[in-house]
Amino acid sequence: MKFRMSILAATTVLALLAAACSGGKVAPPASTVTPPPTAAMGTSVQASSLAPEVRGFYNGGEVLFIHTEASDPQVASMLTMMMGPQVVLVPSLAQAPESTLAGVYVFTNGMKGGGPFGFQADVFDSVPGEQGYSPLRAVILITWKDGVAARELRSLDEIRAAEAKGELATKRPGAVVNMPMLSWPEGHR
Repeated sequence: MKFRMSILAATTVLALLAAACSGGKVAPPASTVTPPPTAAMGTSVQASSLAPEVRGFYNGGEVLFIHTEASDPQVASMLTMMMGPQVVLVPSLAQAPESTLAGVYVFTNGMKGGGPFGFQADVFDSVPGEQGYSPLRAVILITWKDGVAARELRSLDEIRAAEAKGELATKRPGAVVNMPMLSWPEGHR
């Protein structure tokens, strides 16, 4: 027990030292994060109490999903602040082969809403049961161009049409987020 406490103290000191040297904030070591209360044996913990459901869109309909891990530290931090429970940093997700990724379209401006930047909800390019579905999502940033009247887009087709008209720009920063779907048009877990 003493040995474990010494390692924990040393890890905390190193994290604080790194933060002081870099001028940034460093999250505490995982071992110091207080886990959520667990249910007694024989009962289940509601998924929504661990990872809140998030609303998004697919092909005009609504989906519910959760964020569990992210490849980028800024994305993991942003999603943790947005959702409450920790979104775990897993840098190796960025190395996932392209064939194992689906897309999620995230709005950086436009209509106010529940997306990570405070604008409209995310749009997905596939749902479970479809070819190309994966819970691992390559983040594609959507930015409305100046002078364009932003509107809510609920499908990949609507995004592509707006892009073809020159109304918005897309950017793929290389971040990957694990975003399993809980419900989608015509289905649920």
